[in-house]
Amino acid sequence: MNFKVNTIETAPEGSVETLQNVKKAFGFVPNLIGVFAESPETAEAYMKVSDLFGASSLTATEKQVVLLAASFENKCAYCVAAHTVISDLQKVSKDVVEAVREGRELEDPKLEALRRYTAEITRNRGFASDAAAKGFFDAGYDTKNALEVVLGITQKTLSNYVNHVADTPLDPQFEAAKWDPSLEKAATTS
Repeated sequence: MNFKVNTIETAPEGSVETLQNVKKAFGFVPNLIGVFAESPETAEAYMKVSDLFGASSLTATEKQVVLLAASFENKCAYCVAAHTVISDLQKVSKDVVEAVREGRELEDPKLEALRRYTAEITRNRGFASDAAAKGFFDAGYDTKNALEVVLGITQKTLSNYVNHVADTPLDPQFEAAKWDPSLEKAATTS
């Protein structure tokens, strides 16, 4: 089944305002949002969850670690590429981004605890090992942060799964950060 990548001109009426707002914010409508637009409810849900996660107490770097780690675990080439570009715009360390893209441990122990916790929850459908949870909380995160991680994973699972189902084409704006999950090693769990 071919999924339509809607534009502002082709989107169902209920998605037009969402696409206009995205274009204002980013300068273009990413193909993912164009696919979401076929269902105004799905587009609105994604944007609301994205806004809520964006307002969480995690830093910009921590948010991108969560979004990239979940996308890595879900093998979403589109989202790994997109969040690589977004991370660069947000001045997230290239070393951090590359490590998460490759499933490697991060040098910063706190960020590594976050990456590992996110990866395990994503991979294990909501369950993290006692070691990953202990590492997360010992690194200074709290229960609010744990719930925010789940919120970020929720955002990415929605987009990752839609990208899988729709085979969303990568936007030219993300092409330089293209990622092929078949070439990446499995995430480190230790």
